[in-house]
Amino acid sequence: MVVIGLAVGGCSGGDGNTVTMESGRRFEPGMLTISAGETVSFASESEEAHSVTAYEDGLPESASYFASGGFETEGEARDDVAGGLLSQGQSFEVKFDVPGTYRYFCLPHEDQGMTGRIVVEE
Repeated sequence: MVVIGLAVGGCSGGDGNTVTMESGRRFEPGMLTISAGETVSFASESEEAHSVTAYEDGLPESASYFASGGFETEGEARDDVAGGLLSQGQSFEVKFDVPGTYRYFCLPHEDQGMTGRIVVEE
């Protein structure tokens, strides 16, 4: 089960797992390893708006889809780029319960290589 929430004005990830979206059009760190059941906060520290959008084919089997903006599919997220953007100071949280590798990207900067991975261990 993936729990999704948007926090405006700062990070509230209780596990201390934070991925920042930075001015260099990158996620930092680009890969994060966590334990099943932990939450990751994606925090925008950039003056540019960014999204956190899962690749549907980059999720473990039986894992729930996630995207900033609350979209239920990658297609919906791609159809409404503006609806998933996070401005500087905003964050987006995802709880990862299913072990495996999750691949995600920033919609406006995907073609510039702004991608990341979360590895969830049992």
